Amino acid sequence: MTKLLYQGHGSFRIISNNGTVIYFDPYIKQGCEYPADYIIVTHDHGDHNKIELIPKKENCRVLRAKDFIIEDGSYRIYEFENVSFQGTQAYNAKHDIKECVGCIIQLDGIKIYGAGDTSLTNEMKTMASLKLDYVLLPCDGIYNMNVVEASQCANLINGKHSIPIHMKPGVLFDQEIADAFNGVHKLVIKPLEEIELNK
Repeated sequence: MTKLLYQGHGSFRIISNNGTVIYFDPYIKQGCEYPADYIIVTHDHGDHNKIELIPKKENCRVLRAKDFIIEDGSYRIYEFENVSFQGTQAYNAKHDIKECVGCIIQLDGIKIYGAGDTSLTNEMKTMASLKLDYVLLPCDGIYNMNVVEASQCANLINGKHSIPIHMKPGVLFDQEIADAFNGVHKLVIKPLEEIELNK
């Protein structure tokens, strides 16, 4: 069974059916016990890029924002044997579109969108057509959109599950913000809680 562990803040770990291990925006050591096959770093801020915390398999691949961004404003897709990573827009007043990305991860027939640090993007307005299964959105209201805008983005994207993350600077989770999130198909996951992913 494909599983997602929410590590807290903007970080999560995915393990596929066949044991492929993916870390997204590493920040804390908890939940980093499995060696990584892939590490996604959506931008180079200190609460998203702590790859030194993660044990790595010999052929571990680290994909950073610069690996996804193409000069013409489009984004690369990386396709490997059993997983793909597609870069997406991520930007706001505190995050330059040329230095930040979100990422759609596809594995085991499941589509997971980690938005990275962002506010509403033009791309989100068309993402409902992608039929995403899990949508993870930041909502701190300081470095990213607030919980109201994050809820609006969730409704636009219309994934099967909408998960609030990155709720407050320096804090792994905030129950009050989680309660305030009212995006469609809301799913709240607390730090170090692991869920099974379904299509």
